[in-house]
Amino acid sequence: MNWFNRIKGYLSEVKGEAKRVSWPDKHELYDSTLVVIAFIFILAVTTLACDKVIQLFIQIIHAGA
Repeated sequence: MNWFNRIKGYLSEVKGEAKRVSWPDKHELYDSTLVVIAFIFILAVTTLACDKVIQLFIQIIHAGA
């Protein structure tokens, strides 16, 4: 029965922590969403640019061989 008490204690601690969670308001959520979308766009453009540069180098190496 010791494992049952440990699970019960864990769940009560989880419940206590869940009560202390502060959720963002609508404005904070909107701003955070815009930041994430902007970061994804910047990362996608950077990845595309790196891919094109690597592709160009491979074509140059392949043409010279």
